[in-house]
Amino acid sequence: MRHLLRYIGQRLYTTWATFWFIVPFVLTYPLQWYFSRRPSGHKVVHAINRWWSWLSITMWGVPVEVVRKSPGPNPQPCVYVSNHGSYIDIMMLFKYIPGFLNMMGKASLAKTPVWGDIFGRVYITVDRASAVSRGRAMVAARRSLAEGKSIAIFAEGRISPTPGKELLPFLDGAFQLAIEAGVPLVPVGQPLNHMFMPDVAGSLRVRYHRLKIVFHPPISTVGLTLADIPALKERVATILAGDFLPEGAVKPGPSTWRAPTVAALVEKQPANS
Repeated sequence: MRHLLRYIGQRLYTTWATFWFIVPFVLTYPLQWYFSRRPSGHKVVHAINRWWSWLSITMWGVPVEVVRKSPGPNPQPCVYVSNHGSYIDIMMLFKYIPGFLNMMGKASLAKTPVWGDIFGRVYITVDRASAVSRGRAMVAARRSLAEGKSIAIFAEGRISPTPGKELLPFLDGAFQLAIEAGVPLVPVGQPLNHMFMPDVAGSLRVRYHRLKIVFHPPISTVGLTLADIPALKERVATILAGDFLPEGAVKPGPSTWRAPTVAALVEKQPANS
């Protein structure tokens, strides 16, 4: 009975969380579509997206721990470098980074039904398999920084298959961009988002779980050259891996009303336990 009640609770909570993700977007879609069609309206679209993120995360009802390790505000502009473990990573960045934030996301985001066109017009998309696309994205990113607009980049390039446990190798783009533009890098750790909404192929999985976001002190790139990229990547990776928590070592499993088997319980244990 206990497992059946937990299963029902998880399904109800998934419905609740999905409702508060979709409804704010549907209500604001006409405004987003209208203002996304001209560059002068992009700040309005981002303000709407920040409100959407704030409302969704608030209505999900999960506690959020925000850690800012720098005593003052982050320098503007800068390049925020975050790990990537869940589809809510972007929403967390939108909510907790004030002002306009330019996102660099994979080109497939622009193909998402309905919202994709808006994202592709307002933010920066890149097909990392295409040298031309990468070049255009870097030009757009440098222009954004020159205009005083900070950029957020997921250095892993995609959602890690083992979030909260292991980072994928970092790509060079974020580090090259910060060095060439002479702006600071701000590492941002998001160690628990995948415990709320893990990336599961062909399935939507939502679990009530606390969230945490950590803003680390800015790292100056003044005086650095492209030869310093490997060391800079290693430094940032060490910082972000340091945010991982034991509770986030294993992604939540699928909902089931049956009692877990012994094999499932063993599989769920972290490797270092």
